[in-house]
Amino acid sequence: MNLFADIRTLVVSHLTEMMQSGALPEGLALDNVTVEPPRDPAHGDMATNAAMVLAKPAKMKPRDIAEALASRLAEDARIETAEVAGPGFLNLRLSGDVWRGVVSGVLQLGDAFGRSEMGQGRKVNVEYVSANPTGPLHVGHTRGAVFGDALASLLAYSGHKVTREYYINDGGAQVDVLARSVYLRYLEAQGAAVEFPEGTYPGEYLIEVGETLAKEVGDRYVDQPEAVWLEQLRDYATDKMMELIRADLAALGVKMDVFFSEKSLYGTGRIEAAIEYLRGKGLIYRGVLEPPKGKTPEDWEPREQTLFKSTDHGDDVDRPIMKSDGSWTYFAPDIAYHYDKVTRGFDELIDVFGADHGGYVKRMKAAVSALSEGRVPLDIKLTQLVKLWKNGEPFKMSKRAGNFVTLRDVVEQVGPDVTRFVMLTRKNDAPLDFDFDKVLEQSRENPVFYVQYAHARVMSVLRKAEAAQIATDDATLGAADLSPLGHEAELAVARKLAEWPRLVEIAARSHEPHRVAFYLYELAGEFHALWNRGNELPELRFLQEGDAATSHAKMALARAVSVVISAGLGILGVTPAQEMR
Repeated sequence: MNLFADIRTLVVSHLTEMMQSGALPEGLALDNVTVEPPRDPAHGDMATNAAMVLAKPAKMKPRDIAEALASRLAEDARIETAEVAGPGFLNLRLSGDVWRGVVSGVLQLGDAFGRSEMGQGRKVNVEYVSANPTGPLHVGHTRGAVFGDALASLLAYSGHKVTREYYINDGGAQVDVLARSVYLRYLEAQGAAVEFPEGTYPGEYLIEVGETLAKEVGDRYVDQPEAVWLEQLRDYATDKMMELIRADLAALGVKMDVFFSEKSLYGTGRIEAAIEYLRGKGLIYRGVLEPPKGKTPEDWEPREQTLFKSTDHGDDVDRPIMKSDGSWTYFAPDIAYHYDKVTRGFDELIDVFGADHGGYVKRMKAAVSALSEGRVPLDIKLTQLVKLWKNGEPFKMSKRAGNFVTLRDVVEQVGPDVTRFVMLTRKNDAPLDFDFDKVLEQSRENPVFYVQYAHARVMSVLRKAEAAQIATDDATLGAADLSPLGHEAELAVARKLAEWPRLVEIAARSHEPHRVAFYLYELAGEFHALWNRGNELPELRFLQEGDAATSHAKMALARAVSVVISAGLGILGVTPAQEMR
């Protein structure tokens, strides 16, 4: 049930008839015709750009097209008025029965209201978090985790088949550093005095790992050279860190479908296979790159390298895939990893990276384009930094120093629901301020409270109705006579409910789950406004003493609000509040 799609279908139908009758030239493309909420609600309930986008190809004045279309639309029982404004804007007002029908539709469909088959079962891989397994997740990872998880849920809600994936970066030098850091904690557990050289991880989170290792192996590695223990401690430390990371994700309500190990690509021929595939397409060659743009580094010298011809697929420069010593660059295993994704049959790939990966976008898109022969699109979403505040002071973090603010720190202070919602109150590529004090305020300025309070108010109404022995089940409310819903404040809530299916499709298509959080805040605002009007006008209150029929109509509207809020919060991974304390 998508009212905006239904009215667009009506508009397109009339435009098609106008072409067939000669009122418009034949063969006009109608793909860019839209029906959407007007920027100013005073102008109407919906607006269509049909006349504006068709005027030039039709070689007609937009107002002439708009007036002809308006006269046809006005004949439909759903359209109360169709008014032409300015040079050819067409504003529509729908009848009250249409909006009341939305309320019935929400209750009849329940959680299915707003769900879409837009995705048509397309297989989408969403890779997110993918932090180095060198310690617990910090607040920067938290934003990526929330964004990626909400995006995955949004895509599933809109008809995609989604795989949530975490790429374990356990093949690089940072895991050697982790192993050495754990070894120092191991020696410490054996009673030795140790110092952490610059570049190691001195965080307290490794103390327990070192102590556990000491209990398991005793003094086996004491005074032994790296060659004896490095490989074993790499695996041991990585496993321990991944246990910690999985626990962090669980605290946030994030559950991955796949954990893919970078290490599994080495020594198995998988990197070589991916590179050979590209070589077979003439995309791997030996060459010399131009010096970097701008000031040339003093130590730069032209040298022949093994390169991926990424410029053939939209990159700015070709990229090295092999170092001078014959080892792979960090780009090579990433190519192999994405080749694995392509061969697994995904129709679309989405990578969620931190802001510091901006320079990586073009080369990775070029690689996937080459690996899939342009069949599989890759969208890379960058999540900007989170600035933490408490008591009016900025919270600092330094992962290397071991005193960073962890994901668990945030969740334990404000809870997973608040953490998740607040992380989605800005678009992913915009910086976000996270104030520990403000996110717990009970005010309109706190979006998560404002939305949760709306849901809790509905639950309160339903509990009071049950106490008064008034039926509150969805079947009864969905079948109620909704004619008592006629006040502008009530219809405003219904109009906002009608936007939900359209909003889901837009958010899913643009990969922007923050739109859901914004919408829920707006819906809550309309509901709270109606609630407050009820303080002034008793006839707007949801429970009308001695009038069960009217109470049912008004409760139906309230219940519809809670259905949509619950669905939206479900996408965001937030539990709807049953009451506020």
